Amino acid sequence: MSLDRIVFAFAGVMILLSLLLGLTVHIYWLGLAAFVGANMLQAAFTGFCPLAKILKKLGVKPGKAFS
Repeated sequence: MSLDRIVFAFAGVMILLSLLLGLTVHIYWLGLAAFVGANMLQAAFTGFCPLAKILKKLGVKPGKAFS
């Protein structure tokens, strides 16, 4: 699995988990979804993604988006 797919899958899981927790536990969990969305937006413009940097250091093969 490439780095890009791991990053997108992780973001998707975090957003869905945040929505589930926001509906069942406390509304403040929706802040996590907002944070992940904002991080994805800034990564689209700057190319900087903290998770991608960490995964690169762990030796995950980079894809086309985060090279």
